[in-house]
Amino acid sequence: MEEVDHHAHERIKAQFDVEAMKVVWAGSKHNLDVADRMARLVASDPVFSKDNRTMLVRKDLFKNTLRKSLHAWKRINELRLTEEEASMLRLFVDEPAYVDLHWGMFVPAIRGQGTEEQQKKWLPLAYKMQIIGCYAQTELGHGSNVQGLETTATFDPKSDEFIIHSPTLTSSKWWPGGLGKVSTHAVVYARLITNGKDHGVHGFIVQLRSLDDHSPLSGIIVGDIGTKFGNGAYNTMDNGVLQFNHVRIPRDQMLMRVSQVTREGKYVQSDVPRQLVYGTMVYVRQTIVSDASKALSRAICIAVRYSAVRRQFGSQDGGPETQVIDFKTQQNRLFPLLASAYAFRFVGEWLKWLYTDVTQRLQASDFSTLPEAHACTAGLKSVTTSATADGIEECRKLCGGHGYLCSSGLPELFAVYVPACTYEGDNIVLLLQVARFLMKTVAQLGSGKQPVGTTAYFGRVQHLIQCKCDVRGADDWLNPSIIVEAFQARAVRLAVNCAQNISKAPSPEEGFLELSADLVEAAIAHCQLIIVSKFIEKLQQDIQGQGVKEQLQILCNIYALSLLHKHLGDFLVTGCITPKQGALANEQLRKLYSQVRPNAVALVDAFNYTDHYLGSTLGRYDGNVYPALYDEAWKDPLNDSVVPDGYQEYIRPLLKQKYKSSRL
Repeated sequence: MEEVDHHAHERIKAQFDVEAMKVVWAGSKHNLDVADRMARLVASDPVFSKDNRTMLVRKDLFKNTLRKSLHAWKRINELRLTEEEASMLRLFVDEPAYVDLHWGMFVPAIRGQGTEEQQKKWLPLAYKMQIIGCYAQTELGHGSNVQGLETTATFDPKSDEFIIHSPTLTSSKWWPGGLGKVSTHAVVYARLITNGKDHGVHGFIVQLRSLDDHSPLSGIIVGDIGTKFGNGAYNTMDNGVLQFNHVRIPRDQMLMRVSQVTREGKYVQSDVPRQLVYGTMVYVRQTIVSDASKALSRAICIAVRYSAVRRQFGSQDGGPETQVIDFKTQQNRLFPLLASAYAFRFVGEWLKWLYTDVTQRLQASDFSTLPEAHACTAGLKSVTTSATADGIEECRKLCGGHGYLCSSGLPELFAVYVPACTYEGDNIVLLLQVARFLMKTVAQLGSGKQPVGTTAYFGRVQHLIQCKCDVRGADDWLNPSIIVEAFQARAVRLAVNCAQNISKAPSPEEGFLELSADLVEAAIAHCQLIIVSKFIEKLQQDIQGQGVKEQLQILCNIYALSLLHKHLGDFLVTGCITPKQGALANEQLRKLYSQVRPNAVALVDAFNYTDHYLGSTLGRYDGNVYPALYDEAWKDPLNDSVVPDGYQEYIRPLLKQKYKSSRL
């Protein structure tokens, strides 16, 4: 294919230092170097090729993933990669596989909930992958409601063992990744029963398959739950079903860091606070937020580059047609998504800091910030994953018809990403948890207890309920303190309205259920305020590189004002702004889009994605889209033969009809 950069004329226009922006996106020079090295290592290795993934039947697809996972493990060991490099390498292999659950859930569960002895026994095996683990929590009948799980673990004092059992069809474990065909062990969540008493859900390490021939152990039925949405996509993962028929495990395979069962069958709580277990959840959710920025940035990179190559309409005199990216309707959909990718990146960085802070506090037995951190990660997980799933689909539409081709990379990216709206907490259920936390915060205002952290603004509730927005001209909307106050006023007013309406209900619980849709809106408003504030705080830091801060400033304002436009009803109904001020915000947005336009391609270059990682004919770095689409088409297995299989049986008889036609 010709070596021409079809984006060169776009890249020349950039008004900032792209290399410096790459560092800001990566978080540090070190992060950028590691990511860059690992991305190139993967891209240059033919074993990691993604060419035919969407064309393979499920069995071949799965086997191909197993091959890549083993190859990745060999490379990690041969090159003696650090833990950081290894996880980056797995990220760029870019194929959901059992290793994700082994490293992302099984190992952290043992680290977080196992005693020192248990960690000494199990972690070395897991680190060398001499055992492969998964995380078996969700059941056929229960997901979000963990307290409702039905699998039982009954202690038998005679043999000093737990009996793990699936008493009903709905108690079958269902969905755990890696379980279907690969995992040898699982952390299984089950109801602990001793002396006839149910102590609620606890974790147990259970071996599932023989380490000699991989066959399921006695009393265990295990398999894959079937094909999932999309081509390729998440079908590389063996999501599984698992049933136990009175399976016995030694007592010391209950994860006992927080609570134990003694030899006599007595249930005791350790002096390790229960709250430490939540640390793991905070950790997993903060990683999901940074994954959201990765997925959305990939989609927006493809859509921006293709919008700059594609030309349609606008030429009556035989001159070139208009680049699609120059249409205001395209910018109006594209640029808020570009701004969101950056916004999610920075709130993800902040969450990482929050996780570290909370962990240090927990270890010093300071639980004061835990409820807030819990609400924060739950809410941000929900808001960023929903926006990202919708954003990827919007990017597909922004690429017109060609976006519908698997070779565009967008259908598969969407199908791989969408489950994030459900796993680790269903997005609506999580927002209701945030809403509970907000209602508690409002209730405590009278008691003189000062709200902290991301809810500190509730301390100014009187001011925020009465304040009037100070915008007189469109440029006033560039003032960060005006933006933040408008978002704070909206969040406070929605929350206080909910609290007042709940207080009129026969009981708080009934009120909460009745108003749950309004409560979800209040929770979203609170989370969007956090994302806007963290973007603004990021801009107060020392940011290196010519023109970099200016570009981020523009993106920050686009993120905030496009949200204001999208939720204009909230802002108007709660009286935070006037209709005139809403119109001025819109006017300012249009100006901001014109400022982003010359920098758009350079802003997605700053993500530093290889063509291999993007996996898209439309998102190629060199913009050479049409030859790529054309070449890709001929690779489809349907084109292996010129005359299709089935011609003789089904097409020829139609064309060579011998009987009289009934003139339709």
